[in-house]
Amino acid sequence: MQTLAAQADPWGATQGYPSGWGQPRAFMSRTQTRVGNYSGGFEQMFPVRTIRRGAAVTPLAEVPTRAELRFRSGLTTRTMEEYVRTRPVTALLIARKGQILAEHYAMGRTPAMRMTGWSMSKSITSLLLGLAIERGLIVSLDDPVEKYVKDLVGTSYSDMTLRNLVNMSTGLQLTGDLLADNQTFFSDALFKADSNILGVLRIHRAKAAQGAKYLYNDLAPLIVGEVIRNAAGKSLSEFCEETLWQPMGAEADATWLTDSVGREFNGIGFAARVRDWARLGQLLAQRGQMQGQQIISRGWIDECLSWGEKDRQVRVGQISSPHLNIKYGLATGYKAFFWHAKADGSRPQMSGFHGQRIMIDMESQTVLVQTAVDHEGWLAELKPLFEAAIASPVP
Repeated sequence: MQTLAAQADPWGATQGYPSGWGQPRAFMSRTQTRVGNYSGGFEQMFPVRTIRRGAAVTPLAEVPTRAELRFRSGLTTRTMEEYVRTRPVTALLIARKGQILAEHYAMGRTPAMRMTGWSMSKSITSLLLGLAIERGLIVSLDDPVEKYVKDLVGTSYSDMTLRNLVNMSTGLQLTGDLLADNQTFFSDALFKADSNILGVLRIHRAKAAQGAKYLYNDLAPLIVGEVIRNAAGKSLSEFCEETLWQPMGAEADATWLTDSVGREFNGIGFAARVRDWARLGQLLAQRGQMQGQQIISRGWIDECLSWGEKDRQVRVGQISSPHLNIKYGLATGYKAFFWHAKADGSRPQMSGFHGQRIMIDMESQTVLVQTAVDHEGWLAELKPLFEAAIASPVP
């Protein structure tokens, strides 16, 4: 039970928003260390790889003399700044076509800080998969894992196709409670001094027919990450730096948490500045183009935004996951490690635990980036806030 002092100061403001494990040792349950951990603290707790920025930076300019955006909240209206100051939100940025419409930080966070993306890292893994396919390193989304990872031949995952993995349709027999399922392997794959992702993936797990049923889990991205590493012949971070981060024009280095031998924990471990998260959203909104260059093929972006015969189980309205959709307010469709709010693919989302979001309106190319420290307290307002941003004219 929390002390009265902790209840009065749930996010550790009086302690200067500390980072670290805390006492008792806690990865994320101790609220007083979340702000610090989610904005750089994890990099001191785990080994990381660095994804270096390049020489050229894609401009992300503030709109001159912009007006404060307002949105409807119940019977009144609120500003974006009020939303950030009164919710467990650490940053909010809204941009359109390379122009910042709103940008606010709270709880002592600044634009120079790297913010963890949690499961938004899965969407980055999807983009890297598309880049590997585009380069001929991976032949097809329907290839099985064993074609690229000989270490997993004969395991539960060897015959799984990349399509079913990125669609969370593996057939793995898990509980459906993400936190409970993760407890069975997070320690061996990330927390321990001798953590090893490949060792965890070699453990047999029961499964049913793949491609039939959606079930969100953190094993699927780890398997896809191992496929990309093997196909590219380098770490995910090196491949990301070479094919995505530098070509996109990121303004700062990013980091990726790893196990003890340097394999990226790519389901949750990516961290970047809020403005660089916004550039990723802009890249998707512009269907893979940035500064006139096609960074990611339009074909892969279209793949992520559409559903074919082999993707029926993850169409908008088809997936069922109360633990995620209700408790964390995620959208109701899925495809290739992206969430979807509309059946036409026009509202993709990158979503992470405790309120990390990139929401995109493809038609207007409006991008919203939110970083937060809890999954409650902001859900009812985020959608009307985003709708107001989409409707806002750019001066």
